[in-house]
Amino acid sequence: MGKIIAIVNQKGGVGKTTTSINLAAAFAMMKRKVMLIDLDPQGNATVGSGIDKSMFNAASYQVLLNEVTIADALVKTPGNYDLLPTTHELIVAEVQLMQAHQRETRLKQAIAPIINNYDYILIDCPPSLNILTVNALVAANSVLIPVQCEYYALEGLTGLLHTIEQMQTTINPTLHIEGLLRTMYDGRNRLALDVSAQLLQHFPGRVYRTVIPRNVRLAEAPSHGISILQYDEKSQGAIAYLTLAGEMLRRVDEKKTSLKKSEQIA
Repeated sequence: MGKIIAIVNQKGGVGKTTTSINLAAAFAMMKRKVMLIDLDPQGNATVGSGIDKSMFNAASYQVLLNEVTIADALVKTPGNYDLLPTTHELIVAEVQLMQAHQRETRLKQAIAPIINNYDYILIDCPPSLNILTVNALVAANSVLIPVQCEYYALEGLTGLLHTIEQMQTTINPTLHIEGLLRTMYDGRNRLALDVSAQLLQHFPGRVYRTVIPRNVRLAEAPSHGISILQYDEKSQGAIAYLTLAGEMLRRVDEKKTSLKKSEQIA
């Protein structure tokens, strides 16, 4: 069964879409079957994955409104992962969902028939805690939180963690934090060092060892409609996302090993 990871932060400009695209490409390069869901009406993950919005007839809008199945809306990307694309129509779906039956579970229901086709399903969420983000949190097994190492990072994180706790106690009790990812990191910056230290102090064991650096090549890649791994595989950004994917896979292996040992002891 595929693992569903929502990539969330209600603050914009922290690297959610960059992480979604490049992590999907990194997993695909490691021979994992991956689907990326673009759940942001801006559609940056769609364009950044090299998909022209005129190339498809169905998208996340139609899927959430039960007009088409998710399988019928998927497109293949140059990064070798499947994509559920989006258009600005998703803004309309957001309004319509507020009046819809089972509005919080639409995405979960849509994913269910094809979940076993993938190792990882990543969801690029909008920069707000709206009904689209709620759908992602209901569908997800875990949450990956990109955090830019700047002054307001911890303040915004508090609200997001409170929302995740509410989801755990109401509608998705198995939801957990996959990890906190430090993005746009510049080790020469004293503020970045201080915020990084605070994250490690307040969230021990939850912050990835991998950090995503500020990198010009990483910023350039989306304008070419390809991941950093295709644009410049030797760049610091490409190496960082491959390292992140490797770290996440190792965590899964370590967890499986720990569970086997526990079962043997029992």
